[in-house]
Amino acid sequence: MKKVLSIIVMLTMVFTLLLTGCGEKKEEDTIGQGNEVTDDQESDADSQEDINDTEDNNTENNQDEAQDNGSLKICMVTDTGGINDQSFNQSAWEGLERAQKDLGITAEFLESTQESDYDPNLETLYDQGNDLIWGIGYLMADAVYKAAETNPDRKYATIDSKYEEPLDNLLGVTFSEQEPSFLVGYIAGKMTKTNNVGFVGGEEFDVIWRFESGYRAGVKTANPDAKIQIQYANSFGDTAKGKAIANSMYQNGADIIFHAAGYTGVGVIESAEENGKYVIGVDKDQRAQLGKKAIITSAVKRVDQAIYMVAEDLKNGKFDGGTNKNYGLSDGAVGIAPTSAEAVPEDILEEVAKLEEDIKSGKIVVPKTREEYDELYGDK
Repeated sequence: MKKVLSIIVMLTMVFTLLLTGCGEKKEEDTIGQGNEVTDDQESDADSQEDINDTEDNNTENNQDEAQDNGSLKICMVTDTGGINDQSFNQSAWEGLERAQKDLGITAEFLESTQESDYDPNLETLYDQGNDLIWGIGYLMADAVYKAAETNPDRKYATIDSKYEEPLDNLLGVTFSEQEPSFLVGYIAGKMTKTNNVGFVGGEEFDVIWRFESGYRAGVKTANPDAKIQIQYANSFGDTAKGKAIANSMYQNGADIIFHAAGYTGVGVIESAEENGKYVIGVDKDQRAQLGKKAIITSAVKRVDQAIYMVAEDLKNGKFDGGTNKNYGLSDGAVGIAPTSAEAVPEDILEEVAKLEEDIKSGKIVVPKTREEYDELYGDK
């Protein structure tokens, strides 16, 4: 009996040990199936991680590309005439606005009320991270050159300025203002009833002398006996001064005055209206813009077109730094206003069209300085 009991106890112990071993084995198998990673699973995980990384990189690249496409910033600093001068500052801004609409650039401006504003305004635009910074007007030439020299990592350009040795990051843009001025001078010489016309300039420097010299040459070509009154306001932003000068000229016999005086010229236009006389606008088609019938024509200078073309080049990865560009009749960048036909007789406009072709061909050389005028025409 004892022997039987011993056998039963031994069998029970063996059976218990077997059950325990199977239970531990089952647990190991369960843990292994839940946590061990096979080669295929590891490869799939790596592939998914690569896909995720690629998606992240593509997203970042797309964001960078979108930022690049929309990050081109071109801004300008006005001359003292301000953004609403009805003249070259406003024309420049219209060029940037068109570039913003057509090319997707970001455009802004800062106004200068006095010359001491030039340097801080240029510095502000640099600090804002603009890609191209324009200085509008001849009087800004030195300030823009200094800014370009100080910041060679930024692009700069000027309207109405050229440099003997332009920096690699600086573009100078000028116009042959004497050419359209000759044409409107011819109109004035033909249309004057008093043989007495006037010219009002903003400030005295090369650009305005080109307007003056071309105008005087055109007047004398049309009417050698005409008297030409000339006076400068020493400001591009003083409408009261412009009006006072024009009032004096009209009282002294002038019946047509050409102004190249920016916002000061608005005063000249007001004087013409009040005195029942004629006036010739500048830079833009001022008859169309202001709706003033006293404006018989304008010497148009397409500052807006020059600004736009430079923006378009920059958008396409091109910038002609280290050079000066000049635009004239042959480029379609200057001319007489489209509304001239509303006030100028047809036969005079036909003569003007022929003169324009003669200027383009070089048959007529238009003086751009007072010295050239005296040499070619004299002061009779």
